[in-house]
Amino acid sequence: MIPLRDSLPSRTAPIVTILIIAINVAVFLHEWTMDPFTRNHFVAQYALIPRRFQAIDLFSSMFLHGGWLHLIGNMWFLWIYGDNVEDILGRFKYLLFYLGCGVAAALVHLFFNFDSRIPTVGASGAIAGVMGAYLLKFPHARIVTLIPIFVFFTTVEIPAWIMLAYWFIIQLFSGVGEMTRAGVNEGGIAWFAHVGGFVAGMALVKLLGAKQPYRRYSEYRW
Repeated sequence: MIPLRDSLPSRTAPIVTILIIAINVAVFLHEWTMDPFTRNHFVAQYALIPRRFQAIDLFSSMFLHGGWLHLIGNMWFLWIYGDNVEDILGRFKYLLFYLGCGVAAALVHLFFNFDSRIPTVGASGAIAGVMGAYLLKFPHARIVTLIPIFVFFTTVEIPAWIMLAYWFIIQLFSGVGEMTRAGVNEGGIAWFAHVGGFVAGMALVKLLGAKQPYRRYSEYRW
């Protein structure tokens, strides 16, 4: 299932969301201009490596990506869910919220992988926090989703709470399953970072005092 868009317009321009996307794209393009040796050194310097923990890596790692699909997938999810969360938090609180979710996700990853030498990069922990906040504040929004049926594709509208709860359960069980098989999360996806970011997003959106979500009249049932 590939989410395409949600049913809720934002009341304000998502300036911070656009800025975050622009920074991520700019950093990735900067990586892309490097030769392979320099790129590997750059990533190793700014990625989160649990065995060589540096506090600054909690922030720098969330603006690095491992490839075009990694970048596009993360930024697409941020674009779908971020504007509405920015709308109810306001720009300054939303920026603090996004960074806080990213840091929380990284700390959870560190907890489960404290001895790992594998560099961890990506905005997915922070974006998982945005998704957790969206689930809490917009559970009845509709997510237009592309679904493959054999060789054909169709779109359906899925309630946000189903889509996001399904995503969270996959992350949780994938993380537990990988630890059961290997004893430690050494795979290519930081599953528990996603779980930690998602839970942090649900907590932080309450602590930061989000405004009451806007609903169109067409969404009410009479």
